[in-house]
Amino acid sequence: MRKRPNYLAGLGSLVWLFVVGLPLYVMLVATFQTRAEYARNGPLAFPDHFTLDNYVNDLGDGFGQYFLNTVVVTVCVVGIVLLLVPPLAYAIVRSDGKATGRVFRLFLLGLAIPSQAVIVPMFYLINEAGLYDNLLGVILPTAAFAMPVCALILTGVMRDITPELYEAMTVDGASPRRIFLRLVLPLSKSGLSTIVVFSSLQAWNGFLFPLVLTQSSENKVITMGLYDFQTEHGVDIPGLLAAVVLSMLPILLVYLFARRALVQGLMGVGGK
Repeated sequence: MRKRPNYLAGLGSLVWLFVVGLPLYVMLVATFQTRAEYARNGPLAFPDHFTLDNYVNDLGDGFGQYFLNTVVVTVCVVGIVLLLVPPLAYAIVRSDGKATGRVFRLFLLGLAIPSQAVIVPMFYLINEAGLYDNLLGVILPTAAFAMPVCALILTGVMRDITPELYEAMTVDGASPRRIFLRLVLPLSKSGLSTIVVFSSLQAWNGFLFPLVLTQSSENKVITMGLYDFQTEHGVDIPGLLAAVVLSMLPILLVYLFARRALVQGLMGVGGK
């Protein structure tokens, strides 16, 4: 029997497409207009003459330095997470001791503590360590707050690896280090991709730590650099939106290449 078309669902999809597509259209169209043309024609008007001056000016007015600083922060945060979280998750999964479980539960308390609640002691700690207005002072707390979620995700993925595989490698005389490198890491690719994407998002979109822990323009990141487009005479909306588009591209590419592994990792079926 032929299924009757669901016109209501189709109408709802069109409405949702309009709701999602309209802001994207407004953002992209504005980046190809001059400030005067945008003010004259409004946000919905199609540009009379396409121009790339907004992107060129953004990269030449210091935004390139903000972009580079954000890349440095993101790469370092992801590196710290990948260096510390996989061995931690492996130790939690393979250990039968009660102490390990208690440490893991204590570690997961970080999920219940928002960064806003500890920003004042964090400021004093970073300042006393001599890391204020330094990218390292942004990298360390960002990585620390990303690790509890990453550990939870990767632990769930590693628990999906069947015990028989561990036993087979142990019988063959493999050491825990060899099991970790040759068995656990290859079967945890989806979980690793998930924590890479998650930690990248946390670092790339970070606002509170750069706001409080940095001051000079040399150490600004993208989220702080967007304030440069607001002056006492108004806001350069086309330039601002062009900067937003530039800031979206890298993390969007990361998500496009890792989206399948990201979904599998969040579902906890990466080991199967």
